[in-house]
Amino acid sequence: MQTFAPIREKLNPNIAAKKIFSLIKPEMALVEAEFERQAGSNIQVINYLGDYLRASGGKRIRPALLLLSNYAAGGAASSENVVRLATVMEMLHTATLVHDDIIDNADTRRSRASVNARFGNQSAVLIGDWLYMSAFETSLKERSLEILDILTRLTRKMTEGELIQLTTLGKSAILETEYFDILERKTAYLFSACCEIGAILGNAPNDWQIALRNFGMNLGTAFQLADDLLDFTAEEEVLGKASGADLLEGKLTLPLILLVKKEPPIKAELERIIHDGDYRSYSRQRLLEKLETRGLLEETRQMAYSFANRAIKNLELLPKSEYRSALEEIPNYMIERNS
Repeated sequence: MQTFAPIREKLNPNIAAKKIFSLIKPEMALVEAEFERQAGSNIQVINYLGDYLRASGGKRIRPALLLLSNYAAGGAASSENVVRLATVMEMLHTATLVHDDIIDNADTRRSRASVNARFGNQSAVLIGDWLYMSAFETSLKERSLEILDILTRLTRKMTEGELIQLTTLGKSAILETEYFDILERKTAYLFSACCEIGAILGNAPNDWQIALRNFGMNLGTAFQLADDLLDFTAEEEVLGKASGADLLEGKLTLPLILLVKKEPPIKAELERIIHDGDYRSYSRQRLLEKLETRGLLEETRQMAYSFANRAIKNLELLPKSEYRSALEEIPNYMIERNS
């Protein structure tokens, strides 16, 4: 099997994260304050739900990507409009998570009760819609048709991805092409939009904008592949949700798609797990051992490194700076992280 070693020397994920985020610590604090302001309302129930969502935390990777891309492209990430758009991206991401949890009937998110589990589907749908509309209302202040076009196209892609995935739920035979199509729509396009908008706000030349857009697509793909691995390998208390939850929700991630391809009879066992909604008939540990024996977790990891390397190569066009270096650290950090 061909291997794809990371281009850069691997850092401990915690050290890498500290190194990356320390560069934009003041700007991220401004994003957090802006998120609180934008999610606020004179309607008490919206205020309460907004506070609950923000308190759930998250790594804030998407606004960080916009800020770092803006600096790497020669912009001033601390400027008001950059902070505002970085916050918009986090609001769109949060709204997507809320709606995803409703569709998946997820009980937990980041080690807390999901909004739908805590407040019911009706409230969750409405707060998700409210966040979407608030994000677009905020983005209008930029008065940029180019950015609005990216955001509307992004929202359409994410919705299409969710709808396409619904047609594959419960199926034990999914093509790799179908998997990557859903992945790009649901995950990678948002990463790409963050990086491209950061470049646009930095008044970067067109070829830099394209380079950062492509960086985001490859990075988002590597991120999701790493997420697929974590679904099998991370402990529940670290992951912040039930381990092996994707299969219980009827979703086949890449390691399982590869397993079905190599071992077709396993489809019956996967279908039974999906039907039962638990791992009593075929334990998660047994499935994990089969994936490891077949080398499919490692194959998925190497594929993630392949996209990570492509992402890093996309940055070669940009001038060398500490912000470009931080962007170059992110792909390996995402693959090596444990949550």
